[in-house]
Amino acid sequence: MKKLIFSALIASLFMFNANAQDENNSTDDYSKWQARFRLISVSPSPGDDIDGADIDISSTFVPELDFTYFFTKNISAELILATTKHDVDLEGTDLGHVWLLPPTLNVQYHFYAGDFKPYIGAGINYTIFYGVDAGDLDDLDYDSAVGFSFQAGIDYNLNDKWFLNLDIKKILLKTDVSANGSSDTIEVEINPLVAGVGVGMRF
Repeated sequence: MKKLIFSALIASLFMFNANAQDENNSTDDYSKWQARFRLISVSPSPGDDIDGADIDISSTFVPELDFTYFFTKNISAELILATTKHDVDLEGTDLGHVWLLPPTLNVQYHFYAGDFKPYIGAGINYTIFYGVDAGDLDDLDYDSAVGFSFQAGIDYNLNDKWFLNLDIKKILLKTDVSANGSSDTIEVEINPLVAGVGVGMRF
């Protein structure tokens, strides 16, 4: 699904012509608010191994809700709300699972080409780790973390109010992890790729 979404987004960003630019520069009315409901795939990409041991963080599928406010016809801010559960393994050692609550705020620029509305965005993410199951360990603690988010997507109008959406994000995220009450921490990169498809409504 991620490859299909990525291909569709890349194609959409190169489909513009003079008519699209004319529409982009028009002063047509636009809705200030929109909301989307998406099904997203969250695929972590752990960085370097830890002391020679490979770390594995499971992928997951979850629903996601986001709200977007338009400052102008082209510029908006999007707040993304979702929570995910991931199993963690370190070279055969079960580190249980952890829940992530990663609200993300992106500033977006929207293009216009008829019913197709591609956009790009970038912003900031703050991830809270909770519901930790330490697996084979007695205790495991993940520090909350701040990261950067990069985004590309496309909306396709069904009518003036409803639209379909494809979206892909890369979140640069790492956290400090400590085990069994130790003050020593290990930096773990998570860096999830988030791909989603859904439906939206303007209001």
